[in-house]
Amino acid sequence: MTPRLLIIDDDPGITAALSRGLALHGYDTEAENRADRGLARLTAESFTGVICDVMLGADNGVELVRAARAAGVDVPIVMLSALSDVDHRAAGLEAGADDYIVKPFSFDELVARIRVQEKRVRDSRPTPATLSATDRSLCSAKVDITLTEREFALLHILVAHAGRPLSRGWIFDTLWAAEGSGTENVVDVYIGYLRKKLAGHDVGFEIRTQRNKGFCLDGLAPVLT
Repeated sequence: MTPRLLIIDDDPGITAALSRGLALHGYDTEAENRADRGLARLTAESFTGVICDVMLGADNGVELVRAARAAGVDVPIVMLSALSDVDHRAAGLEAGADDYIVKPFSFDELVARIRVQEKRVRDSRPTPATLSATDRSLCSAKVDITLTEREFALLHILVAHAGRPLSRGWIFDTLWAAEGSGTENVVDVYIGYLRKKLAGHDVGFEIRTQRNKGFCLDGLAPVLT
């Protein structure tokens, strides 16, 4: 996926130059010249990073960064500024910026700093477990759990619908009804079996019960292999 950056700067010449240069390094860019528009896009769209000037006409880039972090925006933010004193740099970093570059700057340095932030995000991202149909195993970096055929089938549909609660009746109809016997209570029994096998292991997720809705995988869903 091509990295997508949002440039927030009130100088169209700077945004155009940054966009052209970043395109040569494999980035897609979008630009905004006002803090309110930049914040609206950050909270509504998906970007891999942000380049934000400190001075945005009547607006303040530092306050924009603070508002973005308060709104839950967690992508890397690199601030640009002609203000080089320690207090201004500290203000930007304390507001939530990941880096601060003083103008004038080398374009190669900007790209290098953006890539450092991208690597930091990659390195901090947890690795999902794998759920393998070949040997009915659930494997993470720390554990390898073998499942029975029915435990695997149950976990598989929870993974396939990760984040959505599945009702007891729907699970029963999917996995057991064709056998023509049993009751919906069998779902609770096998949910219990799975929870017992997962207990105490770091697999990145857990199986939650949502009242009046059913069962739901909560956390980082395994990769199906």
